[in-house]
Amino acid sequence: MPITPYAVPADTVRHELEIKKSRFITYLAHTPGEQEAKQFIQSLREAYPDARHHCWAFVAGRPESSVQWGCGDDGEPAGTAGKPMLAQLSGANVGEICAVVVRYFGGIKLGTGGLVKAYGSSVQQALGLLTTREVAVTVPYTISCEYAHIDTIESLLKQYDGVQLDAEFSHNVRLSVRIDARYIDVFLEALKNQTRGQASAHPLEHKTTSGT
Repeated sequence: MPITPYAVPADTVRHELEIKKSRFITYLAHTPGEQEAKQFIQSLREAYPDARHHCWAFVAGRPESSVQWGCGDDGEPAGTAGKPMLAQLSGANVGEICAVVVRYFGGIKLGTGGLVKAYGSSVQQALGLLTTREVAVTVPYTISCEYAHIDTIESLLKQYDGVQLDAEFSHNVRLSVRIDARYIDVFLEALKNQTRGQASAHPLEHKTTSGT
């Protein structure tokens, strides 16, 4: 699994372009997964019910993870809308992003080449307005330790960009934490050394969390 951080949209972008009396209204939004992307697409269908087309494309995960890409032409000739939109998204090196272009037909046909250029340009120009933030890949761990080691572990979490999610207290302490995937090995080594092997850590499932 890749462990390097990646960029995601920081805000929603709206951009409008007019070509031969047709209006192309483009939205870009942060959609962490495929389901969220589909919900965003549906929300714009409902917001613009009288538009002729609601074409879309999304990159649902990391920018390079093509298994989570998708696109649709929504009634435009096959390959003239969704594919050029996706080409712009996939080349932007931004993950967890969805683009929707709402088209109001102006009465003048653009032809297949004109449509490809119009939809691609709409997303390209919207991407020029996009601001991003970084997402760090993190891994959840459970740490079991003595009460005497809590301060040490909190210090290590701070040092290696970890976050404590929860804590259970009984005869010992059980901490639920999240650790930046880039620093797991050094964190675990430091944990072992500074608690003299008395604290144990066990990984749970992988997940991502937004950073700054």
